[in-house]
Amino acid sequence: MEVSKFETDGPMLLTAVRHHDNRGYFTELFKSSEAIELGLPSFVQENLSRSGKGVVRGLHWQTEPMSQGKLVSCISGRIVDYFVDIRSNSPTFGKVFSAELSSESTQWLWVPSGFAHGFEALEDNTTVIYKVTNPWSKVHERSLSPLDTSLGISFLSRDPLLSEKDASAPLLGDLDAESLFR
Repeated sequence: MEVSKFETDGPMLLTAVRHHDNRGYFTELFKSSEAIELGLPSFVQENLSRSGKGVVRGLHWQTEPMSQGKLVSCISGRIVDYFVDIRSNSPTFGKVFSAELSSESTQWLWVPSGFAHGFEALEDNTTVIYKVTNPWSKVHERSLSPLDTSLGISFLSRDPLLSEKDASAPLLGDLDAESLFR
């Protein structure tokens, strides 16, 4: 597993080895022993979403004690994955990071708790699978508007399709202190 880091503490892009032969290829996408070696926590739930081109999902996170780390992969289509540092004491607070994931790559993106997370589907029938460190909790779920201009996200779709919840989510400057990580 090849590991690439970002300009902030925590997130990692993990690239698995793809073994090719005359039948196609084989890849070990996830191996718990390697996850442990990388310092990743255990996962309690796995989620799957399918999206059409131009769909934007997020930016979401959960507060303590139900905060979630997410291990994200795109198994069909292509996405740009966005994650925003919402750790109030971090030198990169409010900064947006991104990575492109696709079914052609063998990559997983590790997004630890302390980051708002979302993605834009770049193709129809895009399928994203992700493992999380805590189950979903409606009481602890929070959202940040992906359309917040202070974040500087430039979606590739001219008219991104958002859920009503995401379209009406607060701006970064309007988040209450209890929603942020310290």
